[in-house]
Amino acid sequence: MSEILRELDKETTRIVISKQIRGKYRKISTVVIGIANRLKDSEITTITSELKSKIGTGGTYKEGQIILQGDHREIVKQLLIKKGFNEDSIEVL
Repeated sequence: MSEILRELDKETTRIVISKQIRGKYRKISTVVIGIANRLKDSEITTITSELKSKIGTGGTYKEGQIILQGDHREIVKQLLIKKGFNEDSIEVL
């Protein structure tokens, strides 16, 4: 039953993927917000690791955000769709 609820949450979760300039050296980062609302920390850590390895970049998960080094907005969107998230619920800024 809990797996069914998680799949439903994936379909209704509102995800925003944006580009931000962060830090002292003004590096570009891709920030994914909204994915942490209904998933467990272990699931989010797994998704973060998969995104990092498939894109080939560094990154982290902290404070409810997945932060990846570089501008990978469209790639992240396609990978999340493949993971089962609804395309209509993903907004790319």
